[in-house]
Amino acid sequence: MVKQLSFKLPEIDREKTKEAVEAALEKYRFYLLTIPEERLPKVTATYSLVPPAHTNAFHSSTESAVIDKVDFERERDEYMERIRRAVNRLNKLERELIVKRYLTLEEPYDYDVYNDMGISESTFYRIREKAFYKLAFALRIEAYKEGHP
Repeated sequence: MVKQLSFKLPEIDREKTKEAVEAALEKYRFYLLTIPEERLPKVTATYSLVPPAHTNAFHSSTESAVIDKVDFERERDEYMERIRRAVNRLNKLERELIVKRYLTLEEPYDYDVYNDMGISESTFYRIREKAFYKLAFALRIEAYKEGHP
């Protein structure tokens, strides 16, 4: 007698997956904005009683701010490229919906997007759900129900 191999696929937690994708797209929108003020160098002079150490470490607030800014910009650019690549893997309608709704500086309402696209509200939500699923797997941010990987 031959035994049949069987395995159980993990069950996706739809709500947590949706939240993860929305958070990723919101982070993308955030990155479209300018650099935060706290990353800008200080203009005021600082004085210290500690004698300067002769190491390769940076002690200037301006140099530290520039390094932070460059690191932030590199991280931002890599993240945005990752999102772009994932969105480009979607079909035309899904891609249009995601770009119009989530990847612009404006924050349109859902009804603005589905009216602009000429589709019904239920079609909008069905397409969005499929797009979110695909994006979650492309970005590797899918969430599983308890007891799964």
